Amino acid sequence: MTDISLTFGGDPVFDELDLVVQPQDRVALVGRNGSGKSTLMKVMAGMIEPDRGERVLSPGVSVGYMEQHPDLSAFTTLGDFAVSGLEPGQDYLVERVAEGLKMNLEAPVGTASGGERRRAALAKLLAEAPDLMLLDEPTNHLDIQAIQWLEDELNSTRAGYVLISHDRAFLRNLTRATLWVDRGQVRRQEKGFAHFEIWRDKVWEEEDQNRHKLNRKIKSEARWAVEGISARRKRNQGRLRELAKLRDERASQIKRKGAAEMVLDAGPKSGRRVMEAQGISKSYGDKLILRPFDLRVMRGECVAFVGPNGAGKTTLLKMLIGQETPDEGTVTLGTGIEMAVFDQNRSTLVEDDSLWENLTGDPEMRVSGKADQVMVRGNPKHVVGYLKEFLFDEAQARAPVRSLSGGEKARLILAKIMARQSNLLVLDEPTNDLDVETLDLLQDILGSYEGTVLLVSHDRDFLDRVAHRTIAMEGNGRATIYPGGWSDYQAQKDEEAPSAPTKKKVKSAGKPKADTPASPTQGASQGLSFTEQHRLEALPGEIDRLMAEIAKLEEFLMDPNLFSEAPVKFKKASEGLAERQQKLAAAEEEWLLLEEKSELAKG
Repeated sequence: MTDISLTFGGDPVFDELDLVVQPQDRVALVGRNGSGKSTLMKVMAGMIEPDRGERVLSPGVSVGYMEQHPDLSAFTTLGDFAVSGLEPGQDYLVERVAEGLKMNLEAPVGTASGGERRRAALAKLLAEAPDLMLLDEPTNHLDIQAIQWLEDELNSTRAGYVLISHDRAFLRNLTRATLWVDRGQVRRQEKGFAHFEIWRDKVWEEEDQNRHKLNRKIKSEARWAVEGISARRKRNQGRLRELAKLRDERASQIKRKGAAEMVLDAGPKSGRRVMEAQGISKSYGDKLILRPFDLRVMRGECVAFVGPNGAGKTTLLKMLIGQETPDEGTVTLGTGIEMAVFDQNRSTLVEDDSLWENLTGDPEMRVSGKADQVMVRGNPKHVVGYLKEFLFDEAQARAPVRSLSGGEKARLILAKIMARQSNLLVLDEPTNDLDVETLDLLQDILGSYEGTVLLVSHDRDFLDRVAHRTIAMEGNGRATIYPGGWSDYQAQKDEEAPSAPTKKKVKSAGKPKADTPASPTQGASQGLSFTEQHRLEALPGEIDRLMAEIAKLEEFLMDPNLFSEAPVKFKKASEGLAERQQKLAAAEEEWLLLEEKSELAKG
């Protein structure tokens, strides 16, 4: 691609863009939501004609494009679409891919979900096997098993490919070069996505330094213009023209967007026990979703749910929060619960309404008598000002929600959730479509959130960063609790013997958690002794003190210069943090056992 310019009638999306993709390239295409990644990919595919410039393919090279929203209106089933364009007798190529993606080729187009349509487009592309594959969010709506199958498929192919994906693990494992779309510019680095964030931060640092130097030069020249205007006139006019050029240069620089100003306010603390499920099970007709299952969730935990699509993750989640009734067993919610829910189907958004109307029309955000304000964590705020905190500009405020990208819709839902206090956050596939910077920010927010989080996600990297416990739904109604995130679950699953399940310790991740609750039969049937009762009453204060000390030490250790500037303090603080984490885990385990024993004695 040479000298490509594209405007869509407004500000340039790209200007004077030069880009080369080599045979067998494995390229990550990254950038903020709305930066033009999908547009660039469509120009590469020949689906969008640029205003200026040239797109050239080497002779004999074939290009295939997997779009996010394929048009299947001319076909009866997903399989009919997937095999279209193949030579007769090559249907087996689609069948092989469909098996790996766990896709039903006989599913009718009319009732197919967006995820099923996207899988059909992916199956069609992989079966056609072009020399260059352009893949726009291929992992969206795939479960982890299908993502891993796709990883293996792309690792073994001899074709080149360009990938847009929010899944950092997927990009890290597959790419050897990176294209970064940033404010109409496309930069290339001959290293894979694993090196992107270091490269991005270095570019931004150099940019800030150059801007600072330019500002200093403008300030110096402007001072001369005022103080030295009485010198030789001809020479003055030349310097004044140079000053005008410097100012024009500064004005032409496109300011990069900062991070969204996301804030989660946990509000009043819930009870220490957030929820408890005892013997819950669920079936739909002959299909077993969940065998009798017990779970206790304590305040401050982040519990993740993983498993294949259709295994019942969302069903279990809905039973735990009271949106669905189990066939057997009970779910008890703790005291003082204030819940906020991120729905993977984004049903809280009205597609034909504007962003403005979606916020001001929400009963929980509406400010009485004020059509231009929303209530944000108890304080009125202008709706456009609040939208800007989530990186929407004023023009977008009046645009319909259906005009937004998937990542922008996710940000809008987060804006609605974060406008209110909540001490129980239920996130069903929140990471779909979010860009790297927003994912990083969401991860940081969840790490410091004092409430409790229930999370369904297929993003392995995100799970590893935030989850304290992982509930694996592996089919046939089985749900197994593992400490830690995705990698911890995989390691333990590989180690454990199928016939000898063992009790596992919950691994600390950010905020240390207690052991998986013991079975009631393991506690004594007698009531508490005087000493035990006294200890049960004293433990909550001790646990709160330890958590406060841990938070202070973690904040102290976040200083990136601490290790190099004060190694003794760093060592002492690290040892103190580890000691308090051990004490906290022991105290929480002791409290759980005593509380359980007390409840058994009551009845």
